[in-house]
Amino acid sequence: MGARLVRGGRPGHAGPVLTPSPWWFGPPALHPPAEGTPFDLVLLDRDGTLNVRVPDDYVTRPEDLELLPGAAQAVGRLTRAGCRTVLVTNQRGIARGLMDRDALVAVHARLESLLRVEGGRLDAVVVCPHGHGECGCRKPLDGLFREALRRASWADPARCVMVGDMPSDLEPAGRLGMRTERVAVDRPVGDAVTRLLGPSGH
Repeated sequence: MGARLVRGGRPGHAGPVLTPSPWWFGPPALHPPAEGTPFDLVLLDRDGTLNVRVPDDYVTRPEDLELLPGAAQAVGRLTRAGCRTVLVTNQRGIARGLMDRDALVAVHARLESLLRVEGGRLDAVVVCPHGHGECGCRKPLDGLFREALRRASWADPARCVMVGDMPSDLEPAGRLGMRTERVAVDRPVGDAVTRLLGPSGH
C-alpha cells in the first residue's frame, strides 16, 4: 500500500502504478432497473454536488467528508424510484500522491453510510485517479461515462441523466446524448431530483 498523507505533508504514493483506465467500484455488470423506472442511469458528481467541496484541496479522510444539505434525501428519492445511481468523480489527489486507493475507499464508505440514513444507495462508483493529460477519463473527457455505459450495456444514453455542479461534469454527458442537470448553491441536488422525479416523490 502506498504512503498515507496528512494534509500539508509531502506527496507520497498512490499505491500501484496507475494505468490509463478508470477505477470501477461495483459489480462487474449493473442489472437493469425494473420496468417503469424513469431513468436507466442517474450519474452523480461528488464534490460540490453531494458533499462540500474543499477549496483548493481534496477530501482525503472520511472525517473530512460533509454532505451538502438535502443530498442524502435526494439520493434516497432516486433509490426509492428504482434508479440505478453511479457516482462519477475526478480524484486527481491520487495521482498527486495525496491519498491512495484505500483512503478513497474509506471516504466513499463514509459517503455511502451517510446516504443510507435516508435510504440512499450508490450502485457503483467510477473514478478518474489521473492527472491532466494522463488518460481518457478525466472529466471533461467522457471515459467515466463510457465506462458506466459499458457496465450497463442495456442503458440508453437518452434515458440517462448526469447531475453535477461544473460544466466539465455536464459537457461529456451531453455529448453522449444524456440529459444534464446542473446544481449550485442556490440550486441544490434536491431541486435537481425534484425536476427529474416531480414534486410528489416516490
